Amino acid sequence: MSKVHNFSAGPSILPQEALEASIEGIRNFAGTGLSVLEVSHRGKEFVAVVEETQAIIRELLGVPEDYEILFLGGGASLQFLMVAYNLLETKGAYLKTGVWAANAVKEAKYIGNVEVVASSEDRNYCYIPKNYTIPTDADYFHCTSNNTIYGSQMQSFPESPVTLICDMSSDILSRKVDVSKFGLIYAGAQKNMGPAGVTVVIVKKSILGKVSRPIPSMMNYQVHIDKETMFNTPPVFPIFAMLQNLKWVKKVGGVEEMQRRAAARANMLYAEIDSNPLFTGTVDKEDRSQMNVCFLLNDTSLEEKFNKAWKDAGISGIKGHRSVGGYRASLYNALPLESVEALVNVMRTFNS
Repeated sequence: MSKVHNFSAGPSILPQEALEASIEGIRNFAGTGLSVLEVSHRGKEFVAVVEETQAIIRELLGVPEDYEILFLGGGASLQFLMVAYNLLETKGAYLKTGVWAANAVKEAKYIGNVEVVASSEDRNYCYIPKNYTIPTDADYFHCTSNNTIYGSQMQSFPESPVTLICDMSSDILSRKVDVSKFGLIYAGAQKNMGPAGVTVVIVKKSILGKVSRPIPSMMNYQVHIDKETMFNTPPVFPIFAMLQNLKWVKKVGGVEEMQRRAAARANMLYAEIDSNPLFTGTVDKEDRSQMNVCFLLNDTSLEEKFNKAWKDAGISGIKGHRSVGGYRASLYNALPLESVEALVNVMRTFNS
């Protein structure tokens, strides 16, 4: 196969060695002569996979011992509801910075009172709100660290007077964060952690058990903790493949190296957008994402020509989200710098 430069927004590119190790697990898992697709999730071989995956996440992210790491189904979208089910007693405070943050607000309203403390909807989510006040009477404050559709990213997190919750689905493992400042972090794996199908939840145990409502078992974090993240059959293969990806992250230098690579990729592409009169970035510069670079072609009559040029160069997945149009290059951890160079070369030369 010829090289394809994969800028997909998710499910996203994975490192080749993680793919190869995952394929081997499908053929013969842990020397059992069986496929990882057909073994018992309670067998000692797969229990070892779960424990190793939890351990490497704890190591890479510096997760304190008083936090549990869960592997759940349902994507981040289910977490929008689970967070509120488990934590919202009086009021949930939310920062609204994009479609997924808005969906989190919507789902929480099914459970109880929600206050949106700030929103960037007034300018089509092209910035991160500043100078907002987090109410001290809220049960928690929820934010979304990176916005895949619009290409904005929180460059820092607020000092919250209440429990801080974050959806880190699209930038987890791409930069260092102090997990101890958060009560709960959740992330769909399909951007930086692994394939679609598993969601990682990192939760501080002491924040649970505070609501008066009964919580259905599948929605209850404590139930999943008590059952060691196997209350029901977990997403077996996505967890196994995620482990292979996490091993690669550790091997090449951990989160520190991922952060360095993320900056190199993003800086290269934004430099071309800013210097090339044919293109315009869509997000305020101070809030630009290092994971999802969104931009427009100033002369839309050139779209057909530009689209042909990048496709001819073996580039895939840069069309913008259907709700906003334009272009979006997703620069997740496994994307090599050479792929960004290929895109920049097309942008620089296609109309010359």
